[in-house]
Amino acid sequence: MNHTIIIAEAGVNHNGNIELAKKLIDAASVAGADYVKFQTFIAEKNISLHAPKAAYQVENTHKAESQLEMVRKLELSEQDHWELQEYCKQKNIGFLSTPFDFHSVELVKKMGVTIGKIPSGEIVNLPYLREMAAAFPDLVVSTGMATLEEVATTLKILIDGGADSKRITILHCNTEYPTPMQDVNLTAMVTMKEALGVNVGYSDHTLGIEIPIAAVALGATVIEKHFTLDKKMEGPDHQASLDPAELTAMVSAIRNIEKAMGDGIKKPSPSESKNINIVRKSIVAGRPIRKGEVFSMENLGIKRPGTGLSPMMWDIVVGQTASRDYDKDEIIAI
Repeated sequence: MNHTIIIAEAGVNHNGNIELAKKLIDAASVAGADYVKFQTFIAEKNISLHAPKAAYQVENTHKAESQLEMVRKLELSEQDHWELQEYCKQKNIGFLSTPFDFHSVELVKKMGVTIGKIPSGEIVNLPYLREMAAAFPDLVVSTGMATLEEVATTLKILIDGGADSKRITILHCNTEYPTPMQDVNLTAMVTMKEALGVNVGYSDHTLGIEIPIAAVALGATVIEKHFTLDKKMEGPDHQASLDPAELTAMVSAIRNIEKAMGDGIKKPSPSESKNINIVRKSIVAGRPIRKGEVFSMENLGIKRPGTGLSPMMWDIVVGQTASRDYDKDEIIAI
């Protein structure tokens, strides 16, 4: 049975508070996620004074502040990172963090993290991609806002930079919070798998849990989903995130889907095999039949249980002569 890697995306939903970040780790661990993921960045190295906020950020944060001011409040210190990684170990859940700049790449690498997460906004950042390819043996790449051609170019840059294509997972993604259902385009994930020949997954920003579950059924090997402790908290991503109960439900549903996918061989399952003879039918006497009488449409019937001759032998039985007497509903033998 395949095991889908589930990344509970805490992101910046800690609001810059390490105690809140630890509570997010608690929730992700209880939910059964494989990893909890944060974001590593130095605001000034990523956002200019003139960068506007996205519409969803304006809606969910202080209207007057700039994007730089908003993001600066969401930074975690280097010490915070080490403390959160240690806390993840205590809670038996993997620690990941998305680095957004060269300094952050070095920090996450120094922490011994082996999976590098490339966010959607950076897949057209050539120097950054080369740095990530050199820093991490495994790469997970979100592709929101990208065309297939851009994703193919990103993949080539990573491979040229030393990354092993077999250790790269491309995540289909839509970078709108929340993503409208009509914009999900989930089958694009399948398109990327077929066109690029790499593992694929899905980073979800829709409301609810049904789309990640569907993605697993379509072959996603990694699922990433934002979560929060309270959707009403102030911050850019809370409203488009799952609450802890929803995160738990999503993980449980994905694990059930993994079991349900099976091996692809069409055959009776162990649980249903006992019902074969109960539900299928046999050829029986439709009325009392005397020895020497010819079996025909008029004196035969097809009824449960399926412990006798299969109705698929009907043409063989019809026309033969009864070797003994039969009572009504008695299973025919030849």
